[in-house]
Amino acid sequence: MQYTHLGRSGLKVSRLCLGTMNFGPQTEEPDAHAIMDSALESGINFFDTANVYGGTGHRGWTEEIIGRWFAQGGERRERTVLATKLYGTMTDRPNESRLSALNIRRALDASLKRLQTDYIDVYQFHHIDRDTPWDEIWQAIEVAVQQGKILYSGSSNFAGWHIAQAQEAARRRNYTGLVSEQSIYNLFRREVELEVIPSAQQYGLGLIPWSPLQGGLLGGVLKKQEQGVRRAEGRALETLKKHQDQIQQYEDFADDLGHAPGDVALAWLLHQPAVTAPIVGPRTQEQLDAAVRALDVTLDADALKRLDDIFPGHRPAPEDYAW
Repeated sequence: MQYTHLGRSGLKVSRLCLGTMNFGPQTEEPDAHAIMDSALESGINFFDTANVYGGTGHRGWTEEIIGRWFAQGGERRERTVLATKLYGTMTDRPNESRLSALNIRRALDASLKRLQTDYIDVYQFHHIDRDTPWDEIWQAIEVAVQQGKILYSGSSNFAGWHIAQAQEAARRRNYTGLVSEQSIYNLFRREVELEVIPSAQQYGLGLIPWSPLQGGLLGGVLKKQEQGVRRAEGRALETLKKHQDQIQQYEDFADDLGHAPGDVALAWLLHQPAVTAPIVGPRTQEQLDAAVRALDVTLDADALKRLDDIFPGHRPAPEDYAW
């Protein structure tokens, strides 16, 4: 396994992050525990979750599954860099969502209880809260750090200027601020190259891409359809029809490279600036094994250029759209 620092922090994490959103709703608890054990065995020490994971009928379910896994002992907690998130609505009561000081305190304590741990390594804001001032947010986070309940802070789904706002507010308080940003980023979705990645680089944040395979469209979907293994539906089917020629070029190029399409998509992300660790969210052990395999894929300059030709990206703003 390869490891790197999370942004400018001294925290070392694996180059793949285990996403747990499927645990509970799609992956039964014994299988989820087995996947987490296997992830540790393969060297993945970075696990990501959120307080809302588990579905509308059982928010917090995923954290509970992870907590029961930690409770089995075997230094599972000590070997894991644990990241969770807050922002989403947990109940229909007021102050049970977003980033007020009250919700930060309550949501953090609730996550700690569900996770059966006394601290969170990386506590992430799942979304920007436009109604809460940053001084209030940072004051609440500073208190949690002083209490030993969290070690680092991260953001998710922030725009570049949101990162700048957060970091400048933290700087005024002589506080570290954010060490990571979690954004959608893959060969299909490259908007973060405009301003989020430049902002992350400027402020020393590690980028944690989610949906690295764009819902499976970069995982060999056409070949799987031919084999009868997978059938696209809904929005994925619409996207597939719209971009079928593009996806076919991509899958053919992956064949030329001698790698599975999903491995190439993950390897491409690992070659991008500021990227710390793509989030892989396996439903099964086989999917986890496939993700780990991508660490052995090296893409040379010609391969990277070919992928840019198939999936054009962005230059940093404003050069992307101005002189």
